[in-house]
Amino acid sequence: MTARSLVGRRFNGFSVEQELGAGGMGMVVLARQESLDRLAVLKRIHPQLSSDPEIEARFEREAIAAARLHHPNVVGVYDRFLFRGDAYIATEYVDGLDLSGILAAEERLPWRMSAAIALELARGLEAIHATGTLHRDIKPQNILVGRHGEVKITDFGLALDASGSALTQPGIAVGTPPYMAPEQLRGERVDPRVDLFSLGCVLYEMLVGRPPFSEPGEASDGSLLARLESGRFERVRAECRDAPGALVRLVRHCLRPRAPRRIASAMEVRRRLEALLSRPSSADCQNTLAAFLWDRHVFEARSRETVVMVACPAATDRARPLRLGLAAIAMTVSLGIFAMSVRDPESVLRVTDAVWRSLV
Repeated sequence: MTARSLVGRRFNGFSVEQELGAGGMGMVVLARQESLDRLAVLKRIHPQLSSDPEIEARFEREAIAAARLHHPNVVGVYDRFLFRGDAYIATEYVDGLDLSGILAAEERLPWRMSAAIALELARGLEAIHATGTLHRDIKPQNILVGRHGEVKITDFGLALDASGSALTQPGIAVGTPPYMAPEQLRGERVDPRVDLFSLGCVLYEMLVGRPPFSEPGEASDGSLLARLESGRFERVRAECRDAPGALVRLVRHCLRPRAPRRIASAMEVRRRLEALLSRPSSADCQNTLAAFLWDRHVFEARSRETVVMVACPAATDRARPLRLGLAAIAMTVSLGIFAMSVRDPESVLRVTDAVWRSLV
């Protein structure tokens, strides 16, 4: 059954609306879960591959690993089921682009935007690692950024239960080479620090415009491993001159080739980024990212879509947001007084004017 033939079909409580993509491993479609009237992504392995025990086990592992998590920075799993002998996973639909698409449009991002995305990733990885799971494939294609600025980690096909056994034999590397830690590329035993190395690669790519250890046209894992083990890469400030020292050091500490010298936990990454960005909430990060991406026309309004932009003042301008917030409250109160005091509107206007003068 082809992806095209699934459009318009209804099964297991889902109604398929459109094809999202297909590749060598399987297909992905957009469907509506009818019982809750919400969109979902359905993933299916190609029937000819479903008989491969390792691929089938990875597909099952993806569903189970993601289903353990309920975190705003991790794509949620809704269901796992069989239909006519084919295995499906139903996951949360994120209306937006993956980070690779954004980087293709922008080449590289301002350091504040890069740090905000990295902070959301660190929050997601902290939750993933807390369940004893390693993602092992953090890369721009597996990072989704929604139209409202939300950042979510997806694709747990290579996830590994740190307390259990791997699907692959020792000495076999799994992952995406330009984003893999040296010990991962060598097929050695891994721990959460491999995900932090990958996070460092993604952060570097957002700041510089390319992964730290890749070279155009080079396909040799052996030469890539040599560069990874050397720990040498072009300086961040060669391309991003205004990057603060704390962010440059964080990249360097994530990309240390020897795991014992690498930054130890996603919690530490999160804390450093929070300190750098004046401890923004997830809502703050989302608003900042959404404002930037809409301003850059990475996202465009659809027909009959209303877009509400939220102003995001710079972190260094603390007095102005406070004054504007108080002004908004004062205006609300003043309007309330005005509505209740229609008998004496002139006195109300005098009070409102005095409040505004004191704030601005």
